[in-house]
Amino acid sequence: MDNATAPITFHMNAELAANFEKACQKLGLTTSEAFTIFATNVARERRIPFEVAVDPFYSKRNIARLKKSIAQMEAIGGIIHEVDVRDSGVD
Repeated sequence: MDNATAPITFHMNAELAANFEKACQKLGLTTSEAFTIFATNVARERRIPFEVAVDPFYSKRNIARLKKSIAQMEAIGGIIHEVDVRDSGVD
C-alpha cells in the first residue's frame, strides 16, 4: 500500500468533536489515528464495524400513533401513561 496521505475534511458538532478528542486522548490516540482505524476496518470488512440502527420510537408509524393519542387526550381527556415501545407494535 502506498504511504502517501490524503486529506479528508468533514464537519461535526463542536461539542461532539471536543468529547471525541478527549475520548481519543484517554485511549492514547489522536483523532486522526482513531479515524484511520475506523477507515481501515471499513475498507477491510466492507461494512460499518458496528451496528447502525434507528430508534423505532421515531418511526413514522409511531409518531402518527402519538399524534393521534395527543389529539384524543386534548379532545376528551384521559389518563397519561408512559409509552412502552416494546408493546407499541412499532416495526
